[in-house]
Amino acid sequence: MAGKRNTYRQRRAKRPKKMTAHARAVLIVTLATAATFAALACCGHQFNKSEEARYEAGRPHSVCLLNVELPDETPEIKLAYNGFDVSFNPSHHQPNYSAWELTAEKANGQLPRKSKFAPDNDVYGCATLEDYRNSGFDRGHMVPAGDMKWDINAMEDSHLLTNICPQDHALNGGRWASLENKCREWVQRDSLLVIICGPILSDRMPRTIGRSAISVPERFFKVIFAPYANPPRAIGFIMPNSAPQEGLESLAVSVDNVEEITGFDFFSCLPDDIESEVESQVNYRIWNRRKR
Repeated sequence: MAGKRNTYRQRRAKRPKKMTAHARAVLIVTLATAATFAALACCGHQFNKSEEARYEAGRPHSVCLLNVELPDETPEIKLAYNGFDVSFNPSHHQPNYSAWELTAEKANGQLPRKSKFAPDNDVYGCATLEDYRNSGFDRGHMVPAGDMKWDINAMEDSHLLTNICPQDHALNGGRWASLENKCREWVQRDSLLVIICGPILSDRMPRTIGRSAISVPERFFKVIFAPYANPPRAIGFIMPNSAPQEGLESLAVSVDNVEEITGFDFFSCLPDDIESEVESQVNYRIWNRRKR
């Protein structure tokens, strides 16, 4: 782990600190192309061959923002569900992280919330419903059901136990839920958010629940990137698995800080100067500004 962290710091030290106008323009054009054609696809637009080629050319640039580089020793099963991706850890029986794109349209979905949890029996190491029963912990969504009201299949997938962690009820129904609601507010202004969150896991997890011995995280992280903001911006959060007394502003950190704590590398497909710039930021008040 020390070697991984040292490599991470060396990589950071080599990055330029300022975002160039050219790099910013490349990012905006690339992501805008992907978003435009994704929106057309969502609304039932029929592509001609030229449009299809342009859409497929842009698509990987959008998808790559959901990918996270993990330390080599981290167990991982990659899962692609309707509307989100999961990096599942079979040793701890919960996700390393869940990642998704939230748009204003998706945040305004009108489907009723479905609350029937289920294991994903196709995934090795998945928890069972019995593991959580009478455990004293909530089945805490990483991808929230409230972000999946745009599609019944996405809603059902968000309730699979591969997207669930043991969460203290005071966190799950408190600051964690408050941040989920904030993201649904922020995306109305910023058009699209890339969100990645999960438990902070380590080799030594003193508490477990259930016959599967699901590790109980002591902390959780969430990172949020607004690629269409001007300029693009990102922010992170670290929350204890308890009842945080602090407000969301006090729980906010930079994405760099989340990377140092988790050993994960987020948004690595961005140009280095943009990645360095946005991941060093921690300005909660900018996120709460209304659109002018």
